[in-house]
Amino acid sequence: MTCGNGPAAGTHALSDLSWTSAVNGWGPVERDRSNAEQAAGDGRTLTVNGTTYAKGLGTHAGSTITYYLGGSCTTLTTGVGVDDESGGANGSVVFQIYRDGTKVADSGRLTGADASRDLTAALTGGLELRLVVTDGGDGINYDHADWTAPRLTCT
Repeated sequence: MTCGNGPAAGTHALSDLSWTSAVNGWGPVERDRSNAEQAAGDGRTLTVNGTTYAKGLGTHAGSTITYYLGGSCTTLTTGVGVDDESGGANGSVVFQIYRDGTKVADSGRLTGADASRDLTAALTGGLELRLVVTDGGDGINYDHADWTAPRLTCT
């Protein structure tokens, strides 16, 4: 799905693309699954406030996932939220999207009691996309953070 200059033209589910690096606060980043525990592939269906998602990335604070764009992408749209496996109102995180070194979207603090929040990030001309999850200021316990249905549009 990618060429030497970045993703091919079209709209892509971000979880179908290869990242250039991924660092996660608890176990590995999961494709189309929640973060769950320490083993790869041990997550469940991505679920935020009772709504399930077939596509996305399951992470845990603090995490950073980097994708090479090659200047060919224009927009990222995604939902973000604390996965229900965190147990009700537990967990608090902040989702941030960076185009190269510039922050282009920020969710503000979200907890397990919040519904998924929609983010849109302008990426035109960017060489690199970084998805960052930080703790909400109270440590990383229960901070299972989902990027729900992320869609990358490229030209």
